[in-house]
Amino acid sequence: MRWRHHPWTRHLAWLATVIFFALVQTNWPDALKLQEVVPDLVLIMVVYYAIAEGEERAMFTGLVGGLYQDVAVHTVMGHHVICHVIAGYVVGRVSTRLITEHAAIKAGLVLLASLGQGTLFMFIQYVQQPQRGMIYPLLTAVVPCAFYTAVVAPFLFLALDAVMGRREAPGRGTA
Repeated sequence: MRWRHHPWTRHLAWLATVIFFALVQTNWPDALKLQEVVPDLVLIMVVYYAIAEGEERAMFTGLVGGLYQDVAVHTVMGHHVICHVIAGYVVGRVSTRLITEHAAIKAGLVLLASLGQGTLFMFIQYVQQPQRGMIYPLLTAVVPCAFYTAVVAPFLFLALDAVMGRREAPGRGTA
């Protein structure tokens, strides 16, 4: 039996990749930075698992990655978690209705998920601290991050396919 097909090794590989990319995103953002914008690697993983294995795995990915982000960047506990979990659920449900084999579809899903997740995150921060504003951070942080994340996504999807192996979930397109 190949290691990729054994249930426990697949779960461990999933957990290791989520933690690895959350570590890279939070500890070495300067290595990823382009014009002061950093891609959301955890969100890319959430979308990857939403397409490949469904909303449940995507939501767990959002939980683990979001929890690490909340702790690492000193935000109120649960902000990243709730935004990533909602994104994982929505993309997981939407991806059952799409043919997700093409890289442009995947990048489009990442772009939309990033815009939605970023808007929700900024809305939560705005409710807690209205003096910070909401429109300016959306235009200067969320939109550029969403586009950069969508550009990086196909490359990270290829890397995840190589590590995790392409696996088609029942009733889903290929990741």
